[in-house]
Amino acid sequence: MTLVTDEIVSVIKDKIRDYEKQLEVDEVGYVVNVGDGVARIYGANRAMAGELLVFKNGMHGMILNLEEDSIGCVLLGSDTEIKEGDEVHLTGRVVEVPVGDKLLGRVVNALGQPVDGKGTIETGKKRPIEYPAPGIVERKPVKTPLMTGIKSIDAMIPIGRGQRELIIGDRQTGKTAIVLDTIINQRGKNVFCVYVAIGQKSSNVARLVETLRGKKALDYTIVVSANASELAPLQYIAPYAGCAIAEEFMYSGRDVLIIYDDLSKHAVAYRAMSLLLRRPPGREAFPGDIFYLHSRLLERAACLNKHLGGGSMTALPIVETLAGDVSAYIPTNVISITDGQIYLESELFYAGIRPAINSGLSVSRVGGAAQFKAMKQVAGRLRLELTQYRELEAFARFGQELDKETRQRLTRGERIVEILKQTQFEPMSFSTQVISLFAITYGLLDDIKIENVRRFERELHRYINSAHEDLLREIEEKKALDDELEDRMQVAITEFKQRFISN
Repeated sequence: MTLVTDEIVSVIKDKIRDYEKQLEVDEVGYVVNVGDGVARIYGANRAMAGELLVFKNGMHGMILNLEEDSIGCVLLGSDTEIKEGDEVHLTGRVVEVPVGDKLLGRVVNALGQPVDGKGTIETGKKRPIEYPAPGIVERKPVKTPLMTGIKSIDAMIPIGRGQRELIIGDRQTGKTAIVLDTIINQRGKNVFCVYVAIGQKSSNVARLVETLRGKKALDYTIVVSANASELAPLQYIAPYAGCAIAEEFMYSGRDVLIIYDDLSKHAVAYRAMSLLLRRPPGREAFPGDIFYLHSRLLERAACLNKHLGGGSMTALPIVETLAGDVSAYIPTNVISITDGQIYLESELFYAGIRPAINSGLSVSRVGGAAQFKAMKQVAGRLRLELTQYRELEAFARFGQELDKETRQRLTRGERIVEILKQTQFEPMSFSTQVISLFAITYGLLDDIKIENVRRFERELHRYINSAHEDLLREIEEKKALDDELEDRMQVAITEFKQRFISN
C-alpha cells in the first residue's frame, strides 16, 4: 500500500515539475459605430497600422487610422452584418494574398480569391500586400529591353525590364490597347504578366480576359480585378495585391510585367476612404499622403542584382487625364515618380493616327540604355525628323512657297507618320520593326504614294519572310547592323520595291 502511495506521489511531483504555464492573450476591441464600409473601434490598444482585424461574423477589416481613443478601420466586405458593440479581434498579421505559378491563367479579386468560376487556387504560399521596395544596392541598372511590339514605342520611347513607364491620356485614346499589345507581345519571351483592373466595368474586364485567351496570352498572365461595383477598400488594395503576386516572380529570378489600369481610379477610391475616416482633405480633397500612396507602390518595380536572382518587375501604370490636363494633381504626382511617360493625344487619335502617341511630350528616362543597337541605328533620327515635320506642317497649312529641302522633309515626315501607324493586336517582332524603320529612315519610301505606304509595309514583310528569312534571323541573333547586313537589307527592300511599283 505504501509503495503504491509513493508511486502516485512521485508521478504527481513529476507532473508539477514539468508543468508549463501557457497563457493565451487575445486583444479584443468593440465596434463603436459602422457605416459606408468604415468601422470605428474602441479598445484593442496594441493595434498596428495596416493590421488585419477579424469581426464576430468572420469578416475581415484593415486598420488605417490609429487615434487617441479609437481605431478607424476599413471593411473588406459588406457592413450589413456588423452591429454596434460587436467584438473585434486583432490578428497580428497584415493583409496577405496567395502567390505562385498556380495563379497563372486565372482571374482573382483583390484578396487573391478566384472570380473566374474555375475552382479554388491552392498555392501554399502567401505574401503581404505591403512590402519594402528593394534598396539601391539591391538593384542593377536597367539595360535589357522589354519589347512592346509597337514600333513608335520601341523606336522612340524604349522600355527596359525593371523600368516604370507611365501611360497617360484622356479616356478612349487607346491606353489599354497599348498594354494589351505589350502583354500579347511577351508570348514566348519568358516574361510573366499581371494585369490589375481598378474600378473598371465588369464587362470591360471580361472582354479583356477573352481577348487575352483568344491571343493565347492568358497562359502567362494573371488578372487582378477590383470592379467599379466593389468596395473602395478592395479597389485600394488591388494594386498592392497585384504587386505582391508579381514580386513572387521577381524574387524567384524571373521577369514580370505589371499593369495598373488605372491609378486615377485608385486615388479616387483612397480619397473616398480617407474622407470617411475623417482625415483632413488637401488639394482636390485628396489626403496629404496621396503621393506616398503611389510612390511606395511604384518603387517596388526594380531590376534586381545577381545576388538576389537577377529578376525584374516592369511597371506600366495608367493615368487618365481630363481634357488633356497633365498638370492636374494625380498626373503630376505619378509623372514625378515614374521613369518617363507615353502621352496619348485625343487629336491624333481622332485623326486616325493610332497608337496616338505624341512623340514630343513622351519620354523614356532610361532611353537608349534599354535599346538593342540595331534599333538605335535605324531609329536614331526618327524622333528629330518627326518633330521637324510637326513644326513644318503648321507652316505648310498656310500654303506658302516651300523650298526643295522643306518639301523633302514634309514628304519624309508624312511617311514616318504613316509607317508608325499600327493595327491593334498586331505587335511586331524586333526584326520586322528594324526592316520597316530601316526602309523609312534611309529614304526608300520617299517615292511611294502616301496611301500605299502601309500596304507596301505589309507586303514587304511577307516578301522578306518568304524570300529572305535568313536576314530576319540574323537581325534577331546579332541585335546590331554591320555594313554587310545593311547592304543586304537595302538590296532586299529595293528588289521588292521594283516589284511593288511595277505591279
